[in-house]
Amino acid sequence: MRLVRVGSLLVVALAAVALAASAAPARDQRQHTASPAVFAGLGTWIDVYDTALYRTPNAVAARLSALGVSTAWIETANDRSTVDVVSAPGLGRLVDALHVKGIETVAWYLPGHDAPARDVRRALAMLRFRTQTGGAFDGVALDIESLREKNVALRTKRALALLARLRGAAGDVPVAAITYPPRAFERHLTWWPGFPWAEIARQVDAVVPMLYTGGGFPGYDATYGYVARSLRLLRAAVGPNVAVHAAGGVANRMSAEELKAFADAVADDGLAVGWSLYDLQTMSPGAWSALGPLATLRD
Repeated sequence: MRLVRVGSLLVVALAAVALAASAAPARDQRQHTASPAVFAGLGTWIDVYDTALYRTPNAVAARLSALGVSTAWIETANDRSTVDVVSAPGLGRLVDALHVKGIETVAWYLPGHDAPARDVRRALAMLRFRTQTGGAFDGVALDIESLREKNVALRTKRALALLARLRGAAGDVPVAAITYPPRAFERHLTWWPGFPWAEIARQVDAVVPMLYTGGGFPGYDATYGYVARSLRLLRAAVGPNVAVHAAGGVANRMSAEELKAFADAVADDGLAVGWSLYDLQTMSPGAWSALGPLATLRD
C-alpha cells in the first residue's frame, strides 16, 4: 500500500485499448467464495513501520472504536522484512485489543514476486498467526503492487500462483487483493501490461484499489475524476460479483477539498462496500470527518 507514484497527466491514446484487452470479466467463475463482510465499512491501515502503535494496544483500539472503524488492515510483513511476521508479540496484543472492541482485523503482505518461497511462507504466515490468547485475523490480503521483478510475464505468473496458494489454504477466511487502480495502468502502460484482473477476481472475495491522489491530483476535480474513473474501470475489469473496498490516500497529502472529492466519488459510484484512507498515522480529524458521510452506503 505504500508505493505512491505520480506521473504526468498526459493520457496515452492507446491506453484504453490496452486496458480493455486485460479487463474482460466473464460471469462469476470464482473458484471459492467467503463472505466479504470483513472488508466492509470504515477501515484504517497500519503498516510495518507503525509498530509504535503496538505499545498501547488498548488505547489504539479504544480510539478506533470511538471513530467507528469496522476493520483494521494490519501489515504483517513485506518482502524486505527480516522476519515473516514483524513484531509478532505486540501485533498479537493489538489484534486482541481490537477484537475486544468489536473491530475486525485483516492481515496484509506485500510480496516482491522475486523470491517465491519467501513470498509463500510469509503469505501463509498470515493464516497461521495466533495471538497470545489464540486469536486470529478475520481476513487476509495480498498487496499486489511490487514491480521489482522486471519480467512481466514471470511477475504475473508468480503473483497468480501466490494468490492461488493463499486462497487454497484460507478455507473460509476471506481473501482480498490490494491492487493499483486500472486508471493507473491507463496512465502508465509499462508498469504491468496485461494485468490479470479476471484471474485475480476468480480467486478473491474483494479487490482493494489504491486510489492514491494526494500530491499528484491537486484540487477537487482532478481527485474526483481519477477516483471515479478508477472505480468504473475496476468494476468493468472484475465484474459484478467481487466486493470493492475503496482505499484513498495518502491522507496527509490531501487537502480538505481533495478529501471531499474522494468521498464524493466513492459515494456517487455507490458500489464500494468499504472505504478508507492510507494510513492511520497520517489521518487528521478532518480526514476522518471527510469519510463520515460514506456510512450511508451501508444503510
